[in-house]
Amino acid sequence: MNRKKFLTSASVLAIATFPGSSLLSAPFRKTSKSLPIVDTHQHLTDTDRFKENWTSPPIPGNYSMHAYLEATKGLNFVKAVYMEVAVPPARRREEALYAIELCKDKSNPTVGAVISGDLSSPDFENYMAEFKDSPYIKGVRAGFRSTDEMMSEQVLKNVRALGRMNKSLDFSIMPAWYQGINKLIKACPETRYLVNHCGNVDPRAFLDPSKYTGKPEHDRDQWIRDFKEIASSKNVVLKISGIVTRSSGYPLTAENLAPALNQCLDIFGPDRVMFASDWPWCLKSMGIEPWVNILKTVVKNRPYREQKKLFHDNAIKFYTI
Repeated sequence: MNRKKFLTSASVLAIATFPGSSLLSAPFRKTSKSLPIVDTHQHLTDTDRFKENWTSPPIPGNYSMHAYLEATKGLNFVKAVYMEVAVPPARRREEALYAIELCKDKSNPTVGAVISGDLSSPDFENYMAEFKDSPYIKGVRAGFRSTDEMMSEQVLKNVRALGRMNKSLDFSIMPAWYQGINKLIKACPETRYLVNHCGNVDPRAFLDPSKYTGKPEHDRDQWIRDFKEIASSKNVVLKISGIVTRSSGYPLTAENLAPALNQCLDIFGPDRVMFASDWPWCLKSMGIEPWVNILKTVVKNRPYREQKKLFHDNAIKFYTI
């Protein structure tokens, strides 16, 4: 057995080892044409280089660029966008400079970066001044302490400043906060937004109850209504990721993930969705190759041009990379 066949077999075996799971309900079918892939959510936690007080990877290990290249070998990952890894506030500038260093290094696929920032800080614009003209810094990812904070004057001021800088805002929130983030989006229409990780949808909300344990974290119909409202703003795009990282209570198969994934793809449409690996956070459940193969299986009956938009074209256009 050659190395490529071995890796594919190992990936299938890895999925099959989850409790109660079986192999994917449909076999992995490679698309008739080789899909180039842009990874829009590449985490690197190089603790060998940055030592203590940097960040904590999801499972023990050093997740450097070298490790990322090994993890994606043979998968046709042609470009990547670095995503901040929640370093302490005092080290955010250091991380941003590291991301720029990666982008300048032509020996790796990273060509853009999303850095961390505090939208509630009066000093936010001063912090961003160093990076506002950088062709490599594409945007900021920020968290919120409450839905009330989303609509604070300071946050609104800083989000509008991102729009003036032509930088985007990544955010990851739970469905209970959808209505709050939608108000922020409507209040700052000149800024571009990226919903991370399929909006933290719970696939159980779209499955037959006999297929899972536990209670879904949100109501199916309410989720659809609120998610459609976010998607109604055309300056918002969706990263198709994270769904294997947070999944619990059911087998991680294409069959079980397809209903939620198809809702995400259909609500945002083929021009505003993009693949993201969330590596190494995805390793809490599976490696990059099984995740890529699950998503390819889910979309295998969609037109090739839509698959290419999802895995490549939309990211190239959005990030101008």
